[in-house]
Amino acid sequence: MERTSTAGLQPGLGTFYYFAYGSNLLRERILLDNPSACFHSVAVLKDFKLAFGNHKGKLNSRWHGGAATVVESEGDKVWGVVWKMNISNLDSLDVQEGVAGGVYQPIEINVQTPNGELVCRCYKMNKCIYGLTSPQYKQVMCMGAKQNDLPLEYQKMLEELKTNNYSGHIAIMDKLKEAMQKVQDDG
Repeated sequence: MERTSTAGLQPGLGTFYYFAYGSNLLRERILLDNPSACFHSVAVLKDFKLAFGNHKGKLNSRWHGGAATVVESEGDKVWGVVWKMNISNLDSLDVQEGVAGGVYQPIEINVQTPNGELVCRCYKMNKCIYGLTSPQYKQVMCMGAKQNDLPLEYQKMLEELKTNNYSGHIAIMDKLKEAMQKVQDDG
């Protein structure tokens, strides 16, 4: 079920649940802009499918290819990660998702976790023109899926995604490499 609202907000608790299915599957990616994000669980969004594209067909300058979105599709499912976040990061998450510019809209969805159903904030691309993602975006998604032990069948599906073969520089990849190196050094 999809509803637009203050999705996943927990009144009085100062936190909300966010269901990530794209680049924010990777812990280091979500933490770049949203330092309060804390792993809650793996979850599945039923009756939706994963798709890639660009808002109104405009080139995505961050990833140089289609970004992930979810599309209602009976019988399909999208695996992802539920992050518990402080309300203080709600604005930064909306900025990351381009809400003010109309790129994505926040929606309220019900996901199935190992402990039952949970209401979460999620983002769905507006006016999506479907297209291939970049190898770099795919790599980040695959790393996140592996990092969070999403089902092997789903990981395999992500690994087999066709890309646009973009080979230029992507600045966010530098930030991710630095963040991942820091985790290794601190580990």
